[in-house]
Amino acid sequence: MIDYFKYAVAEDGICTLTIDQPNSATNVMNQAFLDGFRAALDRALADDRVKGIILTSAKSSFVAGADLKAMEATLYGNPDAKTLYEQCWAFSSLLRRMETGGKPVVAALNGPALGGGFEIALACHHRIAADVRGMVVGLPEVGVGLLPGAGGTQRYLRMIGVAKALPLLLQGSQLKPDKALELGLLNEVVPADQLLPAARKWLLGSPDPVKPWDKKGFQVPGGGNPMLPNLAQLFMGTAANLQANTYHNLPAPLAIASCLYEGMQLPIDKALQVECKYFVKLNLDPVAGNMVRTIFINKSEADKLVRRPAGIDRKVHQRIGVLGAGLMGAGVAYVAAQNGIDVVLIDRDQASADKGKAYSESRLRKDMARGRITADKVEAILARIHPTADYAALGDVSLVVEAVFEDRGVKAEVFAKAEAVVPVDAVLASNTSALPITGLAETTGRPANVVGLHFFSPVERMPLVEVIRGRQTGDTALAHALDFVAQLKKTPILVNDSRGFFTSRFIGAFINEGVTMVKEGINPALIENAARMTGYPVGALTISDEIGLDLAYKGAQQQAQDLGADNRPGASVEVIATMVATHGRHGRKNGKGFYEYAADGGKRLWPGLDDLWPRRPASEQPDVREVQHRMLYAQLADAARCIADGVLTDPADGDIGGCFGVGFPIYLGGPFAAMDTIGIGAVVAECDRLAARYDAGRFAIPALLREMAAEGKTFYGRNRVVPPARRTEPVA
Repeated sequence: MIDYFKYAVAEDGICTLTIDQPNSATNVMNQAFLDGFRAALDRALADDRVKGIILTSAKSSFVAGADLKAMEATLYGNPDAKTLYEQCWAFSSLLRRMETGGKPVVAALNGPALGGGFEIALACHHRIAADVRGMVVGLPEVGVGLLPGAGGTQRYLRMIGVAKALPLLLQGSQLKPDKALELGLLNEVVPADQLLPAARKWLLGSPDPVKPWDKKGFQVPGGGNPMLPNLAQLFMGTAANLQANTYHNLPAPLAIASCLYEGMQLPIDKALQVECKYFVKLNLDPVAGNMVRTIFINKSEADKLVRRPAGIDRKVHQRIGVLGAGLMGAGVAYVAAQNGIDVVLIDRDQASADKGKAYSESRLRKDMARGRITADKVEAILARIHPTADYAALGDVSLVVEAVFEDRGVKAEVFAKAEAVVPVDAVLASNTSALPITGLAETTGRPANVVGLHFFSPVERMPLVEVIRGRQTGDTALAHALDFVAQLKKTPILVNDSRGFFTSRFIGAFINEGVTMVKEGINPALIENAARMTGYPVGALTISDEIGLDLAYKGAQQQAQDLGADNRPGASVEVIATMVATHGRHGRKNGKGFYEYAADGGKRLWPGLDDLWPRRPASEQPDVREVQHRMLYAQLADAARCIADGVLTDPADGDIGGCFGVGFPIYLGGPFAAMDTIGIGAVVAECDRLAARYDAGRFAIPALLREMAAEGKTFYGRNRVVPPARRTEPVA
């Protein structure tokens, strides 16, 4: 057995159990962890020398949570409910044994304690946290479609009451030490060098090793009867809010509320069993599997640069250039400077470049006013941004990000100016959202150095960067571009070159279908509401306005120019052209799009839509499910074509890109996880139905998907398909 726990008993009778997983930077929970914990706890409880127990960690964090590899095995292993319950109860009952073992236990939290790690601490009789950078505690399981399964919901309930526990659990709140102390989830916060002495001092004070809820007469703080008027109102309001915000696509929030509702009426041991049953139910639901796979497993691998070419030394970028100081360029400069990188921010004149730096200053000053950052740090960040109109300042940069207007000629012009002065090995990165990288690279003298870095707006908030490999992009440039994304603490996905790459064409399929339905006379409010009900954060018309109808119009014009006779405009292009060219409606930016925008921030659908595209009578409107399927399956079909054509080389990139880049419903886990969940055969059948009824092109599926359905293949798991090799034909 791997020994995760170091056991030491001092002369004063204090036993220190130090969690120290061998050959790992963190402690993670798996079967070896639980076996070691049980053995160490049993030993301490049976040891007559031991008067009290300190539980602490030798790592920089307390316990990092579940072992991702073990999680992945569970996902693909299809365990039955009985096995899952036994596994869950083994952990929960172990913590209960620690709680009722008759010897006081103090958790000495030397670093972050989240999820199962904090559940261990909650089962201790006292919790002390070190006041160190990055210290947080909490139960964030709802974020991956689960709930705390080792007593977290029931101990929160009994420690702070349902009114405080419910929002913390539903939001998956990660609390800083002072807030956790204020709530009563921590008992002390001390300097790091005082952590173990403080734990020892508490134990030597002869503390009571019996929790309040194990004593006669205990009452849940704030009341334990859900029929009390204030609590009944709380639960009714919560249920209504969950319906309004999630449409019950996410089962975890409702399960958490149910755990508290039922648990407050039961003794602690029975309540823990109820919690365990809900935990198992969520584990068996595909929503949790999809979210765990995409948010935890796939994203973790992407953050580790799993797609980075091997055999190339890591590049630490000290100084970069950003060409274009508009919204995107200013955002890239801001994030780079925040992460310690010097930035040469270039625009057509000094005033424009200075305006780009002012964007960073404005954001930082607001953060400083809110107490989120010190004045010294603000000045240090701003000192790293060097606005100029002089390209000669790029002489010592290792990477350039072009973030100018979405026009092939303009991009070629700024690349040429940069190429004339940057070092020979500098990466030339284009922040285009749709123009093929191969074509842009051909305008330079060093196409092997050109790569696409598609950032999302606003750059400082959006976690994703789509990294595009052109036909001639070299491994070194690609590796160094990925290193840059990692320095920005963002998640990269890697795609091969194509018009629109993956994310733009993927969100485009959603927008195209929504806008096309407007042209068909379908109620715009139905289109928007159906999208929200499916799990999209906003509807197709809203996101069109946010992106800018004028940008979509110009993009369509650029595509028509590039492709000539081969151009096949989307069904929505006619609508967009009418809105922009005829009626001057550019979207939110000029207050006129599919919506009308008021000065106070309010909005309503533009009544003129009915004049341009007469609405069908109510009796001829489609049902909600049909509208939902048109938008969802248009995206699924496009994602399948992307992987069949080699634009995507792994479904994980598509799932991460869909969920973190363009708002694909998170509970589905991305388009490929969604297709596995629905069933490949069912996806083929529904796309064929929609293609026959509406448009053969928009719902066309590749032969790969039909072959997968026939052979019982999936995108994940034991029967996963191997994606086709990278395409070799030219990219327009």
